[in-house]
Parts: sequence; structure tokens; C-alpha cells
Amino acid sequence: MALFRWVFRRPQQCQNRNLSDLRVPWNPPNRAAASVRGSPEASRPRALAGRHRAAQNACAMKEQVRRYMERHELLRAGDRVGVAVSGGPDSVTLLRLLLELREELGLVLSVVHFNHRIRGAEADEDERFVRELAQNFGLECHVGSADVPAHAARSGLSLETAARALRYDFFRATAEAQRLNAVATGHTRDDQAETVLMNLVRGAGTQGLAGIFPSRPLGAQAQVVRPLLAVGRAELLEYLRALGQAWREDASNRDLKHTRNRVRHEVLPHLMELNPRLAETLADTAERARAEQRYWDERVAALAPAVVRECAAEGEARSWSVAVDALRPHPLALQRRILHHGIALELEFDDVEAVLDLAGGALGRERDLHHGYVAARLRREVIVRPAAAVQEYEVTLPLPGSIPVPALGMRFKAIFQEVEAGNSGYNRARFLEPRSLPSPLVVRNWRPGDRFWPAHAKSPQKVKRLLQERRVTGVERALWPVVASGEEIVWLRGFGASQSHRAAGGRGIVIEEVPLERAAETERPH
Repeated sequence: MALFRWVFRRPQQCQNRNLSDLRVPWNPPNRAAASVRGSPEASRPRALAGRHRAAQNACAMKEQVRRYMERHELLRAGDRVGVAVSGGPDSVTLLRLLLELREELGLVLSVVHFNHRIRGAEADEDERFVRELAQNFGLECHVGSADVPAHAARSGLSLETAARALRYDFFRATAEAQRLNAVATGHTRDDQAETVLMNLVRGAGTQGLAGIFPSRPLGAQAQVVRPLLAVGRAELLEYLRALGQAWREDASNRDLKHTRNRVRHEVLPHLMELNPRLAETLADTAERARAEQRYWDERVAALAPAVVRECAAEGEARSWSVAVDALRPHPLALQRRILHHGIALELEFDDVEAVLDLAGGALGRERDLHHGYVAARLRREVIVRPAAAVQEYEVTLPLPGSIPVPALGMRFKAIFQEVEAGNSGYNRARFLEPRSLPSPLVVRNWRPGDRFWPAHAKSPQKVKRLLQERRVTGVERALWPVVASGEEIVWLRGFGASQSHRAAGGRGIVIEEVPLERAAETERPH
């Protein structure tokens, strides 16, 4: 057990620190010189006092970081730690603090740097700066690079997401190759505040409010640790200035096309007018949310297996069974968490509510979920399974004329009829006005975003909503046909002609569906 005991030696007393420990160059005042107000000699005591304050602040921050690492058990004596250094003030501060703490904590340090190749020569200068910094302190420097813009274009990811993915891939590979126990990153309290706020705006539960965790797994053996999450960015800058330590500025951090930069430079400053300590408040919220999340994770992990089980056969797409009788007795908050935990999909809030609705509803119903899945209510369970593959179709309908649609097993006909004919046998609401149609007619599946103006409605409505109201679900819903003219839906199965294209009199167009077998019989010569 002694090998795994956390080792944190008693910190040095701040009041005994000497300015030389911080490597701040200064010259002692000339005591023989006259102390005249406004003279250089008179200003030196004030400068010396300022340096002492900086030394005390730096010592206090070092102690704060040490306590944070101890409380969250981030590093152990003997750990091999790669310090992720971009060259910016956060990561440079992290490196300098860990250098001060390495003997006390018994750490083996190296530097890790990833060149994203986004900023051309500036990125290369960052890499050179980091290499020299590592060399100055006698540390190994592990450098990787990738063409992040090209990767983002190929994968359809945002530049930020692509950069993060490649950077962490490099961290993982380096940790494995160099046998690192941890990679330390320079995320600060301000980063935490920004993350919590962005998660809240996007719609987050407790897990989103938990923000950035102090540590997370990195491959099989290592972890990412964030020792600076309790420290604000302004404190870091003060620390570096006290050391006389240079750093690099990344101009892209002020580019407002990135969401985080807009939050950092525009949203947070306005909110801080209401609460000047907002960063601390949001960081405290994240700390409480993480504690609650840990509690819920442990409890839900014990309860979920009795409620949710994976039920796909080997080689089949994943699916899950939710036992209705086992789910119902739990409180609503616990039901939601059990479903999130047990169903290994990125469930959105609407997905969870759909499954709960089915669990409390009638048999035979289905609800569409995100990620190509559906939930179906059976006798004693709700099954979450992949939606059946749906054949997309789109065919031109002659006017007049007919066309087969094999995906539906139907033939569609467009027939001219007199609207006022008393013996026509057609409801007048089914007639389309030929002169109002902007383009040829097309028969196709309905699509998300399609709108249709049904009879007796005041305005067009979403086709999705109309089908939900009629309880059309599953494959039938995915295949449901519309007739479009250009971008407009002029006819919808079960609803007839759109109000905006309904014939008032004279000759109109009627859309008919006939099963393919029956259509073939009527067309066969006798």
C-alpha cells in the first residue's frame, strides 16, 4: 500500500521565501544616495514592496494548486507527467508551477507540444518557443503536428473540434510511447466558467453543468489532469510577470467566429457587470454538479441493470429492452438517469421523454428517436432499436398520366376533371388548380422541414406534426408520400390538395393512388 500512498510534503512557508526564488532580477537600493521624493532612489522601496507582494501571491497560488491536486488525487509520487505546453500563458504557468512542485511531489516531468498547423509561421514560432523553454529547464520535449484544417474539411468537423480530436490523439499516443502516467493541461477557472455557460446555453443537465472534470482517462494506462482549474487567468498572468517569464499570444483566441471566444470576450464581460465574481460562481456550480454526478453515477450503475438490458444478437445492430414494471416505481429524475446510463446512445432530452411516454402509454405505439433509432411499446417492455432502412424515392408524375412507385407498392395518377361536375364522385377539396402549379409534379417521401396547408387551417403546418397528430409512425411514416411542385407541397396523402393550390372551378387535377396489382389488372388487355 505504501507504494500507492499519496505523497505531498509540507509546503515551504511563504513568509520565508526570498525574491531570488522567483528569479526576479532587482538591484538593492543605494543606501548612500539621498532619498528624495520622485527620485529613482525613492521609488525603489515601493518597487521592492511590490516584488514582495508578487512573491507572496506566487507562493499562495503554488500552495493553492498543490492543495487542489491533493484534494482531487491528480498525481502520485513517481508519476511521469507530460506537461502540454502550447506556449500560451496558461500552459507556461502550468509548466513553471509543476517545475517548482516536482521535487516536493516527486514527479518526473517532460514537455508535450502539438502543432496544429493552423496559423502557419506563427504556429512554427510557438513550437520553437516551447522547444527552447523545455531545453532551458533540461526537459525532454515531445512534439507532434497535423494539418488540422485539412482534417476538418475531410471529416466535416469544425476547426475547433478537429483540432481537439487530433491533439488528444497525439497525447494518447505520446503517453503510451513514453510510458506517461498523465498529461497535464492548463485549463483554468475561466475556461471552466466558459464551458459551464456554453453547456447551459446549449441545454445541459447536471452532467453539462459539471463542466471540465479535474481528470479523465487517456487510453488504458494514463489520464489527463487539470491542476489549474481553481486558478483564474488574471492570477496566472500576474505570476508570469513576477517571474519575468515570456509567453506566446495566439491571435486566433480573439477571433469572434469561434463560440468560446464570443463567450469569453462578449458574453461573460456583460454578465460580470451583474456579478463580478461570475467565473468563481460558475466554477463553484461545476464543483457541486460534479459531486452530485458522482453520487448519481454510482447509484444509477447499481439500479440500471434491472431496468435496461442490451438485447441485440451477435452481429446485429445494438438495441435495448426497457422493463416497464422495473422502471415505473422509481422517481422521474432517477428514471431519466437510468435510461441515459443504460441505453448506449447520445440520447437527447426528447428521446428520453419519448421512451418514458411509451412506458406509460398504450401497447403498439412507436416514437422516432435521434441517430436513426425508434422506440416501440410492447407488452411489458419498450424496445429501442434501429429504424428499418427506408427507401428514398422521387419520381416525376406526368400531367395527365401515371407513374409506379414500387417503394409504396402503388401507382400514382394525375387526372383532369371538371370541378363542378355533379357526378364526378370527387370531393372538391381534392382538386388542384393547374394554373397555380409553378413546376412539374413530383411524387416523393416527405422530408424534415416540409410544410403543407391543410383544409380549415389558418396557415401551413409542418408535415411532421400533421403525421404525429394522426399517429403515423415508423416505416410507414418515413415512406409517407407527398406531391410537390418545385419546393411546395401541393398534395399530402390523407389530406388532399393544399389550400394555396386548390381549384375554385373549371378543370382541376385529382391525385389518385392505386395498388400496383390492381393497376396492372386494369391495364391488361382483355
